[in-house]
Amino acid sequence: MLDREGFRPNVGIVLLNSRNQVFWGKRLRTHSWQFPQGGIKYGESPEQAMFRELHEEVGLLPDHVRILARTRDWLRYEVPEHYIRKDARGHYKGQKQIWFLLKLLGRDSDMNLRATDHPEFDAWRWNDYWVPLDVVIEFKRGVYEMALTELARFLPKMNYQNRYLRGGPRGPRDDRASDLPEDAADDGGLAGPRVGPDEHDRPAR
Repeated sequence: MLDREGFRPNVGIVLLNSRNQVFWGKRLRTHSWQFPQGGIKYGESPEQAMFRELHEEVGLLPDHVRILARTRDWLRYEVPEHYIRKDARGHYKGQKQIWFLLKLLGRDSDMNLRATDHPEFDAWRWNDYWVPLDVVIEFKRGVYEMALTELARFLPKMNYQNRYLRGGPRGPRDDRASDLPEDAADDGGLAGPRVGPDEHDRPAR
C-alpha cells in the first residue's frame, strides 16, 4: 500500500524499560540492530498496526505496555534505488512512519521473539535512549534522530530516591547485563553493528 507520493505507511516503536533504556533488536540471521517497525495494513490505524507489530516482533500484548506519546506527523525517509526491487523502481520511494513511545509495564520475560512463525529478531538488549546514529544505516538516520528528539520530552522522569551508600548518594546501578538474554549480555549492552535495510524498506508485493 503506497500513497500518491510513493511512500509506504509504517510504524516505528521505541519501547522503554524502567530506566528509560530502549529495546534494541538484532535482525534474524544478520548483524543488524534496530527498533521494531512494520507496515500499516489496509484498514488499520497507526495504533492498531503498532500493537500488531509489537506482538509479532516482540511478543508483547497491549496490557504489557502503556503509550506515552507518538509523533505528531509522518516522518519520511527515501530508500536508495539499489535497495528497491527492480519491478518497484519508479513508483516506490520509501517509508513514511508514525513513531510510538511505549513504557514496558510487564517483565523482560514477557517478551517472546518467537511469538509468530516469521520472527523478525533473534536477540535483543536494552540500550541507552540516544542510540548512536553511526550504527544506523545512513538513509534512516534522519528519521531516527527526528523521532527520538520529538519523543524525548515525554520520557518519564527518573526517581533515584533511596539510592544511598554509606558514603553518600549514588547514581543508578548499571546492571543491564543481568536483564539481558545470554547472547545479548556478551555485548555489554553497547550498541550493536550497523543497522541495515530490511524487508520493511521494500514495497509489499
